[in-house]
Amino acid sequence: MGTEILAAKNEVSGEVVNPPMPVRRIASVDVYRGFVMLLMMGEVLAFSTVAHKIPDSTFWNILSFNQSHVPWTWLALHDMIQPSFTFLVGVVLPFSIESRKNKGATKWNLLQHTIKRSIILILLGIFLRSLHAKQTYFTFEDTLTQIGLGYTFLVILGFYTQRVQVIALAVILIGYWLLFALYPLPGPGFDYTSAGVTANWEHNLHGFAAHWNKNTNAAWAFDRWFLNLFPRESVFLNNGGGYSTLSFIPTLGTMILGLFAGNTLNSTITAQKKIGFFIIAGVSLIATGVLLHITGINPIVKRIWTPAWTLFSGGICFLFLAFFYQIIDVSGKKNWSFFLMVIGANSIAAYFMADGGVRAYISQALTTHLGKNYSEIFGVEYNTLVAGGLALLLEWLILYWMYKRKIFIKI
Repeated sequence: MGTEILAAKNEVSGEVVNPPMPVRRIASVDVYRGFVMLLMMGEVLAFSTVAHKIPDSTFWNILSFNQSHVPWTWLALHDMIQPSFTFLVGVVLPFSIESRKNKGATKWNLLQHTIKRSIILILLGIFLRSLHAKQTYFTFEDTLTQIGLGYTFLVILGFYTQRVQVIALAVILIGYWLLFALYPLPGPGFDYTSAGVTANWEHNLHGFAAHWNKNTNAAWAFDRWFLNLFPRESVFLNNGGGYSTLSFIPTLGTMILGLFAGNTLNSTITAQKKIGFFIIAGVSLIATGVLLHITGINPIVKRIWTPAWTLFSGGICFLFLAFFYQIIDVSGKKNWSFFLMVIGANSIAAYFMADGGVRAYISQALTTHLGKNYSEIFGVEYNTLVAGGLALLLEWLILYWMYKRKIFIKI
């Protein structure tokens, strides 16, 4: 764990306020973030393609499953990318607020910066989703836009006590549950074609849980109105994956869970007590989410970020954080994690590489200089591993070059 000394200036006189308070940097947070971004960047390896070519291989089928999103309920490892990235936004918030206060920032300064950051995140998400569109593609279910929509509310909550934060979390999750629970189920004449699903889709839920079925729920109805307020190539009818704008509300709940973890990390209790809290919170949240799912009160669905998903995935995030914190910051075993640290320290740059078209240029350059068949050196079954592995290595080397020169893209 490093310590960074920040000189704070008085907002009126510009004089240095002495002494500045030290702001700690938790190395395990960067490593955890690096692990999450590696999962996202690793999509280029295309395990599903290998599994399709070697259908009898249990090994490749397991890897393929965990590099894909589940159709609706429960999860694969890949489904933990967005909640982890979101959770970590909350984790670092107490340290960010402390750092800016040490530089002399007032609450108003913090709020101004927060609003600007939220707008940038929303616009970045829209920009990335519009790269291959004929016009600006207004969509708000992307990771960056979801965080941006809730970030200002998170920072405001960061100024209050944890009791207020707990109450806010409860109001968000219960209120969002009620929104779906009170929305009417499809009637006999419902047009499933316009919703992009069928009445007998194999992943449809039944009974009370049917209120959280794909594209027949309250969030889908909201987007049928909201997204058509923007210029579009065609009328918005449904999202093919079932994702929705209003998911930013329970996503804020995930950030609040991260805020609880960040408050704990930033507290003066012993490291072992911090880890104990993370484990107890993680197991409790997972158990609560599972209970809500199996009783039919609320299913675990990542695509619409159900309250049960917020609790369930949040619990897993707590356990991930406990694991990395124990190994990196408590036990001091950091050498193995440098590869992840380089990625996690520049997560926005890594996000752009994985989702912003940089990869296409790298892949084209490899084909130009190595020939179109270079990836078949180990056989056509593994060509995505060779091509993707080289692209991933080049992306990491770019991030390493930035890391060594202390070039960090921040918002």
